[in-house]
Amino acid sequence: MEIIFIVSIDVLYRVCYTLFCNRDDFKNHIRFEMGVHHMKIAVVASNGKASQLIIKELLSRGHEVTGFARSANRSAVKNFVQKDILALTKEDLAGFDAVVDGFGAYERDVLPLHTKTSQHLADLVAGTNTRLYIVGGAGSLYVDAAHKTQLLDTPDFPAEFYPLAKAQTEELAALRSRKDAHWVFVSPAADFAEDGVRTGKYKLGGEELTLSSTGESVISYADYAVGMADLIEKNDLSGVRVSLVET
Repeated sequence: MEIIFIVSIDVLYRVCYTLFCNRDDFKNHIRFEMGVHHMKIAVVASNGKASQLIIKELLSRGHEVTGFARSANRSAVKNFVQKDILALTKEDLAGFDAVVDGFGAYERDVLPLHTKTSQHLADLVAGTNTRLYIVGGAGSLYVDAAHKTQLLDTPDFPAEFYPLAKAQTEELAALRSRKDAHWVFVSPAADFAEDGVRTGKYKLGGEELTLSSTGESVISYADYAVGMADLIEKNDLSGVRVSLVET
């Protein structure tokens, strides 16, 4: 008598993982079989907290990651170039499938650097197939379907965060005028939790403020890194803003 067993992919994964391989190696093999191939990725301003977690996520998936920062390397990358973001050249970024812009400035007098640095990176990848992913802000997200009101202009938006949100909103506006570069502006949720746990789950949103199942706008840096890595691997967006929030 012939017996047919129907086994879910999850069960099969667990059996194979337990019997044959360590988790990361097996996951990378499965991802390769599903069409997710090895990528060369540059992370600029690689010493920032978000950048470090994005690097960690990308390395865990088997990608080749190079970090660029003006100070000594503090991330997990082995390939590292110590160089100021505004000193980078086309040659520095040649041959990468994707560039992640993790730049962040918080003092009022340097806030315009958000626009200056992302425009510089857009210039460097212009006319190529390299995609530029910007770690953006939530203040520019719309809170209405008509896209008339942004989060930073709502009455309850914290005044202390307004200058940063305004600078990142201007950064996004400048990027929207670029048709010569493949950029993607990735906004986190309103509550971008630095020390939050990695659940591996998130909800992908667009131009509007998206809430979780509990009615909150929050995501951890770690889950944002998961979402960023997924976007890079899918490699199917250009000239758009997306947002990430916990499920």
